[in-house]
Amino acid sequence: MKKLTTAEIRSTYLRFFEQRGHTIVPSSSLIPGNDPTLLFVNSGMVPFKDTFLGLEQRPYTRATSAQKSLRVSGKHNDLEEVGPSPRHQTFFEMLGNFSFGDYFKAEAIEMAWELLTKEFELPVERLWFTVFRGNERVPADEEAEKLWIKAGASPDRVLRFGEDDNFWVMGDTGPCGPCSEITVYLGDDLSKMRAEGVNSDDPDYVEIWNNVFMQFDRETMQPLPRPSIDTGMGLERMAMVMQGVKSNYETDAFVSLIEKTMALLGSDERHYRDNFAPYRAVADHARAVAFLIADGIQPGNTGRNYVLRRLLRRAVYMGRTIGFEKPFLANVVDVVINQMGEHYNQLTSRRSLILEATDTEEQQFLRTLNGGVTRLNAVIEHTRARDSTTIAGTDAFMLKDTYGFPLDLTGRIAAEQGMLVDEAGYDSEMAAQRARGRQASQFKRGADTEIWADQDLPATEFSGYEAIADQGRVLAIIAHGDVLSHAEAGQSVQIVLHRTPFYAESGGQVGDTGELVVPLGRVDVTDTQRPVPGLIVHFGVVAEGVVSVGETALARVNSLRRRDVTRNHTATHLLHRALRESLGDHATQAGSLVAPDRLRFDFSHNKPLSAEQLRGIEAHVNAWVRADTPVSWETKSYQQALDEGAMALFGEKYGDRVRMVTVGCGEVEIDIPGATCSRELCGGIHVERTGEIGAFTILGETSVAAGVRRIEAVTGRGAEALAEQQSLLLKDIGARLGVPAARAVERLDAVLAELKQRQRELDALKSQQARGSLDALLGQVQHVGDVPLLAARVEAEDANRLREMGDWLRDKLGTAVIVLGSVIGEKPQVLVVVTPDLVKQGYHAGNLVKVLAPIMGGGGGGRPDMAQAGGREAASLDTALAGASAALEAQKRR
Repeated sequence: MKKLTTAEIRSTYLRFFEQRGHTIVPSSSLIPGNDPTLLFVNSGMVPFKDTFLGLEQRPYTRATSAQKSLRVSGKHNDLEEVGPSPRHQTFFEMLGNFSFGDYFKAEAIEMAWELLTKEFELPVERLWFTVFRGNERVPADEEAEKLWIKAGASPDRVLRFGEDDNFWVMGDTGPCGPCSEITVYLGDDLSKMRAEGVNSDDPDYVEIWNNVFMQFDRETMQPLPRPSIDTGMGLERMAMVMQGVKSNYETDAFVSLIEKTMALLGSDERHYRDNFAPYRAVADHARAVAFLIADGIQPGNTGRNYVLRRLLRRAVYMGRTIGFEKPFLANVVDVVINQMGEHYNQLTSRRSLILEATDTEEQQFLRTLNGGVTRLNAVIEHTRARDSTTIAGTDAFMLKDTYGFPLDLTGRIAAEQGMLVDEAGYDSEMAAQRARGRQASQFKRGADTEIWADQDLPATEFSGYEAIADQGRVLAIIAHGDVLSHAEAGQSVQIVLHRTPFYAESGGQVGDTGELVVPLGRVDVTDTQRPVPGLIVHFGVVAEGVVSVGETALARVNSLRRRDVTRNHTATHLLHRALRESLGDHATQAGSLVAPDRLRFDFSHNKPLSAEQLRGIEAHVNAWVRADTPVSWETKSYQQALDEGAMALFGEKYGDRVRMVTVGCGEVEIDIPGATCSRELCGGIHVERTGEIGAFTILGETSVAAGVRRIEAVTGRGAEALAEQQSLLLKDIGARLGVPAARAVERLDAVLAELKQRQRELDALKSQQARGSLDALLGQVQHVGDVPLLAARVEAEDANRLREMGDWLRDKLGTAVIVLGSVIGEKPQVLVVVTPDLVKQGYHAGNLVKVLAPIMGGGGGGRPDMAQAGGREAASLDTALAGASAALEAQKRR
């Protein structure tokens, strides 16, 4: 058996299938493209889901890939198992080969056998093969069984299992079929190898490959006309086999990460052996953190962001259990980047963002962790005092809500103290959050998607890159879910033409509007969408007459609106380039909206932009606009476009033929030092030259999520309207100030300075007046025994003024208990001040306030020398002040 590294296994696998007619497809983002029902890509087939469902066509019928995947829930992916278990991971790579109606079982099994036994040289005597045993609806997969034996497997090594192990379904609908798995025996003694070990929990047996034979329709269980193949091999498991170890964490994929953790901690092999689980968890989570951030996720409180935060914080806590007290995780993540960045180059290009986001989140968590652990310990003591061993769900929720403690972290710390957590109670408090991390894993389609997918229509010919008006034959009409042959005036409809210039909403660009004109009617198009891949649907209302299936329509796009949209779209490309050149390569697109009236651009960055940075970015874009350089686009293979420097946006789903848009290149010199042109993969519509944008003006910059900023801007007519509005506003301000517009700011500064001076004078007068009224209070001092007491009602604007009065009276009286009351904002407030000498005698302002506050229907407290209370019943303020004498007397007796 060959000894190969994970990188060598990956490249060997891809090369093997490429030589057999498969197209190598680069890994998709961990964020599923166009699939809101799935939290993360969790297997190699997810990027090909629409292809298997028949919703999209690819220019090849055979593919192979190394797909990054993430699983954080499910039967075999409990987070608590990551670390203790030798094979459980969250992030992993899935090697796969796929046939879309091309080859089937015979070729798939033959290639699998050849790769494993000849290319990888796995010992045949250690291999086991499983097939479906059959049920009442599907017969046993005798074909696969015979094919394995024909390939060279011993008949006693081909085992039959039931549906749980050897039958695969995509969901409630879609393709399904039997599968055939390959298992390797890792034990030291071949004489102990038994069939019973396959598909068991015995660690000496590891499944490395699953061949899925998609041959039935899930709803009818009838054979599919073009059966397909989906296979998957776990890279880390295969590395374990080929490197002769019995744990994924002993492979080269993890060893360097564990060694780095040991070096940072200053620990040794013995410490690792005694505490291996936390080291493994740190290594696994560091990989997940690096790839999630590289794909545009930032730590947060919802959905995917919450999963990242949970993984990162669990890694930090695990590090703390083995001795880390200061931030360390970014150093381990950096090793992930160095180790895997050659194949996954987005790790390298986004290194600074990944490391900064990791370190920021770790430091934030460490700050909350200290307070949270203290609070949790108090909860544990309180629980024990109630003779209970179960922490209440409300307490667990408080720890999450206030201190950022995930439930599993609370449970882990509680378990160390021999306690449980009431998870049911926690779930009732966290119903909304509970739903965030448990997205449906089945493939489902919305109502429009379902209806149009069932129509079996050809892909729409899109002519909108060249034209804004074209003719197309009406292929289908749907109204309120019903398929119609014709529709009449007043009906809301969805219409598909065989050819259209209308752009369907995609990639942030809104769908076109306009009209469809037919011989006997007209449809006002209010939106254009693509509910299923390749199909462009016009949404609108029949404005007049009748529209019928089969007739030819003149499809005419609203050209004025289209030009506004294209200006904004091209400007987003220039803005993206300007952000990367100004802030760094980490500032990549995280979302966008390209509408006719404005553009919105979200990008990865961890801090607000200064006014100077925004001015520089705005100037950067306008320099390209002034240069009036050409905007060009060409169609080429995905890999070729990447090789030529095109940016692919993570989270977007690309086909194998892509459209590369180049903006800002040309012989014209751009008056921004170091400016380069923009190349992005984009299917949207653009201007022909940058000068058509007219002008670019930033409206503002805000935060939309942790590590994600947003810029909103206008171009063309929008920028012109904004400039005119601002000019008129400035002239109006100048007129109101009695100066020309050019001097408005100067005059406004003078007015503000004058106002500040008058406010200072007014404050001084108020203070003087207040002291005069306070002087009169000095004569109202009474004595409770030998303790001077001043209890009085005063007029105060706010709590600060009330405290100033208390300070002044304390200084004047020297020795006294001062109780002042005032109604502020219709609510009563009481301030108690005790001079230092009386504090030493045992008098306590906070305790006095606790007696007086309930009289006003409120509460409060404070230090021995000063305390404050508020209430709800202003009419009871005088009663509270009158009670000060008795309260002081009671305190004196104690």
